Amino acid sequence: MKNPPQDLSQLLHQQGKFPDIAEKAELLLHLDHYVKQVLTGPVSQQLKVANLRQGVLVIETTTAAWAARINFQKAKILQQLQAETLPMLSAIEVKVNPSLFLYALKPKKNNNKISKKAAEHIEALAEHTEGPLGVKLKRLAALANRPRQS
Repeated sequence: MKNPPQDLSQLLHQQGKFPDIAEKAELLLHLDHYVKQVLTGPVSQQLKVANLRQGVLVIETTTAAWAARINFQKAKILQQLQAETLPMLSAIEVKVNPSLFLYALKPKKNNNKISKKAAEHIEALAEHTEGPLGVKLKRLAALANRPRQS
């Protein structure tokens, strides 16, 4: 039999430039979460940490009005980031990116829906399957009984 499939996170951290890209993406995600904690209120929903290059943190926001509000608090953000997370940070740059507005408006869909008929078939299959796969199939079939949220 051929090699079993590898976890994508393991592949990203193994070879080439992927480990560097994965590490930077994790750092940006962490910084995004941290900046949103520092900037509480509605402004935190209107920004995204876009990049970190040569000691400059780039924050994107949807409109110039939000950019102005972030610029007023830039010194506070910079000071906290330097003290707690990134001592090598030298500046924060705020950019307006109207396309972020499109991403912010899209409601997240709950795709965890399954029809009653599909659940019956999966449940029947689970009855004839042993081990962890059978347990997972039963959990999957149970999704049909959950209240649906939109």
